[in-house]
Amino acid sequence: MKRQVLATLSTAALLATAAGCSSGGPSSAPTGVDAKNVTGTVTVWLMNDAQKSWPELVQQVNDEFAQKYPKVQIKLSYHEWQNKVSELDTAIAAGQAPDVVELGNTETLKYIVNGSLMSLQRGSFDHSDNWIKGLSDTCTYNQTLYCVPYYAGARIGLYNSKMFQDATGSADLPQNEDDLLTALDKVQAKYKGSAGYSSLYLPGPYWYAAMSYVTAYGGSIAKFDSAGTWHGTLHDAKSQQGLQHFVDLVKKYNKSGDYKVNEADQAKVLGHEKAGLIYANGWEQSVATAPITGTPALQDSLRIAAMPGPNGKPLPSFIGGSDLAVTAKSQNSEAAADWVRMFTSSKSEQVLADKDTLPNNLVQLAPLKDKPATSAAANAVQDAWFTPLAPGWGAIEKQNVLVDMLNAVFAGKSVEEATKEADARIDQLINNPG
Repeated sequence: MKRQVLATLSTAALLATAAGCSSGGPSSAPTGVDAKNVTGTVTVWLMNDAQKSWPELVQQVNDEFAQKYPKVQIKLSYHEWQNKVSELDTAIAAGQAPDVVELGNTETLKYIVNGSLMSLQRGSFDHSDNWIKGLSDTCTYNQTLYCVPYYAGARIGLYNSKMFQDATGSADLPQNEDDLLTALDKVQAKYKGSAGYSSLYLPGPYWYAAMSYVTAYGGSIAKFDSAGTWHGTLHDAKSQQGLQHFVDLVKKYNKSGDYKVNEADQAKVLGHEKAGLIYANGWEQSVATAPITGTPALQDSLRIAAMPGPNGKPLPSFIGGSDLAVTAKSQNSEAAADWVRMFTSSKSEQVLADKDTLPNNLVQLAPLKDKPATSAAANAVQDAWFTPLAPGWGAIEKQNVLVDMLNAVFAGKSVEEATKEADARIDQLINNPG
């Protein structure tokens, strides 16, 4: 896969940048110290997903840790995605970084390059030979591991089967894009009397979706060249073709009246029956069927399926997910790494799998490929795309380069002009560590 090649090349690109600072601290190799005599604290930062979705797993691991390290106190806090990076940067600068931190897989490279994460022994973690590559690659630099895959995610089609049944005579989502567009036209006509109804609700700034269409046409955000640098490739013909396809879909089917609204509340739009289909994470189904954010009565109507893409193939999905890392200046690094081992063990990953969350490895992922609730996402993982594994990617995402490009297009700028401007900004940022 192209994504795998880029991952290898990006390692070479980072060698000069991170030489001398990549380890950031001692290895987490067990020292043979009796765990029952270890004292101190282990501070853990998890995202609030764990608190909301699998609190019993957190309790299970903390209980297991307490049995092994009875004199070590766990200080656990939960964080919001929109604030975590700034909070972590502030803590690191102040010398108050947590011992263990959850990182989104697009966030890891920045902290690896700037020396903020400790190296880990890959073989000491369960299923390390079978980790999902899209997660494992984001934890690995110069053949050294700096974090441990936690769970994966892939976007799929989440749709109201009753609406499709009523409009087309079939409750199944078509798996060919031409057939899907025909069905969407019928659904749109059926519900045209509902103000703001979108048979396909595809938000304009939804760059994960836009780049899925770019990938489907053989394009990319950026590439690593023979001169040893990354450069933006959104203005390339194939990338422009995919982006134009996305723009055309948004303009035809998004009837919300505002192309600047992002995808944050798309599950609510579906849940309030103002959409027939969204391109979503699997967990968004629960948002669409919850009180207030959605409609509980839709529980039996909402279904998950692979999202059809161009050229008769499923739409390539972005592989999302989380990793767990031990920070470089942890004062209790061995115990911290042990907590990560417990939290990502086969036993722990099975808790996630049982909740229809994609585990970090292919062995425990396999049964989910045949399970209706998870098959679309589980089967998408191995052919998924990922953001460039380049030192400046974090800055590109933070500065909303792709979002600004999409907003410019929907404000009237041509795809050709907007992609050239985006590539110019990418070229300024992508080779520079944050």
